Amino acid sequence: MSTPQNIQDNEAAGTSGARQEKSLRALIFAFFSQPVAGPLVALVAIVIFFSMATSTFFNPRNLSLLFQQSVVVGTLALGQTLIILVAGIDLACGAIMVFGTVAIGSFAVAGNVGLGILAGLLICVTAACINGAVIARLRLPPFIVTLGMFTVLQAVARLYSSSESYPISSGLLRILGKPALTTPMVVSYGTILWVALTLLLCYVLNQTAWGVRVYAVGNNPTGARLNGIKVNRVIFSVYGLAGLFYFFAAWQALGRTPIADPSAYQLANLDAITAVVIGGSSLFGGRGGVIGTFVGALIVIVLQNGLTQAGIDSLYQQVATGILVVLAVTADQYVSRRKRS
Repeated sequence: MSTPQNIQDNEAAGTSGARQEKSLRALIFAFFSQPVAGPLVALVAIVIFFSMATSTFFNPRNLSLLFQQSVVVGTLALGQTLIILVAGIDLACGAIMVFGTVAIGSFAVAGNVGLGILAGLLICVTAACINGAVIARLRLPPFIVTLGMFTVLQAVARLYSSSESYPISSGLLRILGKPALTTPMVVSYGTILWVALTLLLCYVLNQTAWGVRVYAVGNNPTGARLNGIKVNRVIFSVYGLAGLFYFFAAWQALGRTPIADPSAYQLANLDAITAVVIGGSSLFGGRGGVIGTFVGALIVIVLQNGLTQAGIDSLYQQVATGILVVLAVTADQYVSRRKRS
């Protein structure tokens, strides 16, 4: 027979259970309302699938390779994220990086490593700033401006190097490809730099006034201007800062493959844009972030690596990546329409 005390205890337990269930639902809803939630779930699903489909995917050596393969595209994508957040796009990011590697390599071969690093930094930042200045001041479409820069720099890199490659022997230039940790898996200095840059940029975008302005310009440039934000200055600063990330990507590329080749990384710009889009950033600006881009870069490389492990032709890998991009843009359009309605 139930006593009044037992009834009260049962009611209290039921109320506590209902509160816990409600809190759990709230946490789940809060997680999936974040732009990074979808890419993170997709990454976990892809990793589980390839771990079951192949016997070599989920081992320390291959996991190390995954991160090493991701650093160049991942760092390029950090700069691309900044630009996409203000509703722009940079088709020249890969060409800027490659020209930076060629300039660094040419000076390094002549024995001037320090001068080469400085030249690479100036080239990457200057080229990106030119894009930003033309887009901000002349108000030309970012697609056209950066496409023109892409075409120019591809030709200039070949002309500058006479279409020849420069072997890199300097320990300083190759350091980002060397292992910093070897247990339980190999982690290169380039990987650590990529993670550090991601966390730093995440802090800047979310905890500084400049980051607030970037999102404001991406969401509504007219409204941002009416609220006293200098929109052109923000756009220019975004492109200039992106150039700094392109320089770091160039240094990482020399660490990964110790040769400065003007014909290398032909699809780096598309891979970077793919990583940003798959990572949940909106092509219409104002939504997304670098944590999603980090996950998106891993998705691109994990998909390519897993399909290679499974013996799938590289052409099918491009098909799979293209389908992912279309699905990501479709989801972005759906979310944008829901918000407008």
